[in-house]
Amino acid sequence: MAVDKVLVVGGGITGSVLSLALTQRGVDVDLVEISPQWFGVGHGITLQGNALKALRSVGVLDKVLARAVPYDGLRLRQADGELITDLAVAHTGGPDLPSTAGALRSDLQNALCDAVYAQGVHVRLGLTVERLEQSTSRMEVTFTDGTTGSYDLVVGADGIKSHMRSLIGITVEPRPVGMSIFRVVADRPAELDCHEVYYGGPRYKAGYSPISPDKCYAYLLDENLDASLVGPSAPVSLLRERGEGYGGTWGRLIAALPDDTAVDYRWIETVIIDEPWYRGRTIVIGDAAHACPPLVAQGAAMCAEDAVVLAELLVGDDPVEIALKAFMARRMPRVRMVLENSLKLAEWEIHPETPGAHPARLMTETLDALRAPA
Repeated sequence: MAVDKVLVVGGGITGSVLSLALTQRGVDVDLVEISPQWFGVGHGITLQGNALKALRSVGVLDKVLARAVPYDGLRLRQADGELITDLAVAHTGGPDLPSTAGALRSDLQNALCDAVYAQGVHVRLGLTVERLEQSTSRMEVTFTDGTTGSYDLVVGADGIKSHMRSLIGITVEPRPVGMSIFRVVADRPAELDCHEVYYGGPRYKAGYSPISPDKCYAYLLDENLDASLVGPSAPVSLLRERGEGYGGTWGRLIAALPDDTAVDYRWIETVIIDEPWYRGRTIVIGDAAHACPPLVAQGAAMCAEDAVVLAELLVGDDPVEIALKAFMARRMPRVRMVLENSLKLAEWEIHPETPGAHPARLMTETLDALRAPA
């Protein structure tokens, strides 16, 4: 194998799937997570078929689907709730998996955390990497608690705001896309059985999807409001104000939220490292290397695919340097296609008058392309 011992920095989807994929192939893995408590938080998440395929490959899919809601369709509505059309969604993970599943982020992360501990990964919480020193064949790491370690490879899987990215000398930073998103978890109405999107209202669009037997995830895509609002506790009154004009189930969901409901509000940002994502025996993957707006709902899938493919290549016969080059050659075209198409869809949401804009066609073409193996 190219590696015997690997450090994974970051315990989200990317880092957890990578840790599982490596240990299942006989690699000794240390995982460090900067949060002192490691559990799932946040709103809902959409898992396309290729994300489900990656989760199945590391043995957590059944546990995720035990709480998630699988579905194969997408329903489009006018702002008042009137049905436009029902669409079938491509099975990007293969015909034996749902095209999509909605899940609570906490359910997904808890399943991953349980599996990582059960697999015997050495997990350390409340710290991260402070300094890296590279020798010919090892990475010497100093952690923020003063301890040290020696590894064949260090992988930064610490998200869009990645500390590891700058630590290894990559200067690319996230940039705003020009739109924002309100997210909230609400009680799931009985009729809500798939992802639905509302078009033609006062904002870019609104929507919701089922994420558990009794919960759904609702969102509103808007222009960028004051940056002081960004955070996990925006007032529900602001969501109601910005979402006024959307009716149907969406309107009833938002109207029924308790007044003290915490709403997550974020500017949507993107990042892409055009150059190789690695420097010597360090690499960043997942959102640390490429983060796209959620217009194709492929964020989790791209992260999980990165992890599975990297693990596969690192246990081959090639040395680390060749394995990392092979990883870039395999991942960059697929990641770039998803990111560029997601950005184009975002641009068309902001400027719907753009000549040649055809969101439905571009979405279909993107998902069809993702039927190919990662």
